[in-house]
Amino acid sequence: MAIAAVTVALAPAPALAAPAEEEVDCTKVKCVALTFDDGPGKYAGTLLDTLKKYDAKATFFLEGQYVKSRPSYVKRMAAEGHELGNHSYKHPDFTKLTAPAIRSEIQRTNDEIKKAAGVEPKLLRPPYGMSDLTTSEVAAEFGMPIILWTGGSADWSSKNEEAIKKQTLKVAKQNSIVLMHDWVKQTVDAMPSIIRTLQKNGYHLVKVSDIVKHENLKAGDTFPLPEGWDK
Repeated sequence: MAIAAVTVALAPAPALAAPAEEEVDCTKVKCVALTFDDGPGKYAGTLLDTLKKYDAKATFFLEGQYVKSRPSYVKRMAAEGHELGNHSYKHPDFTKLTAPAIRSEIQRTNDEIKKAAGVEPKLLRPPYGMSDLTTSEVAAEFGMPIILWTGGSADWSSKNEEAIKKQTLKVAKQNSIVLMHDWVKQTVDAMPSIIRTLQKNGYHLVKVSDIVKHENLKAGDTFPLPEGWDK
C-alpha cells in the first residue's frame, strides 16, 4: 500500500506573510478554499486578476520548476495575500522516492519560492496526492502538514468550462478544499462565474490555513484523511 495511516492532530499552521487583511473565522461564516496545483501556469496572471476583482483568496500549490520560470506570478501571489504551498519540484510520485529524494524536491521548491516571493511555504501537497510514512516523516522535518482535498473540479480531465463550473459548485461545501489547476485555460475562464456564484451563496473564498486553523494540525499530519485511513 502506498498510503499509510496517519493520526490527525494538527497545530495551527502559521500564516504566510501577506498584506494586512480582515481575518475570516470559518467557524462562524461559510468558507471554501480553492486550491490550484502544478503552477504557476501560463494563465496565472488572468486568474490573479479575477481573484483580485472579487476580493477572493486562494492557495497555490506550486512546482519549483515553474516557480523558477515564472517568478513574477509567484511574487504577485504573495503580494496580493494568497497562500503559497509546496507541490514538489518536478511532480514525481513521492511514494516511489527515497527520503533524500523527497527532501530534495521539497527543499528546491522552497528555495525557489523564497527567492521569488520572500516567503517560505508552510503546507505540502504531494504530487497526485500520493503519500506514505516516509513522505510524512520528511514533511515533518520541514514543519509542514500535508494538505489534500475534499473534492476536485476534474478540470484536468474535462477541460470543459461548463463541466468545471458544475463540478466545482457540486463539491464546494462548508469548509471544503477544492482541487483545481491554473494551467487549465477553461478553469481560469470559468472562475469569474464560479466565484460570483459561491459569493452569492454566502461563501467566503479563503486560504487553506483559514480552513484548517482549528484542526490542530501538526507537522507531518495529513488533512483531510483519505477514505480508509485510520483516524
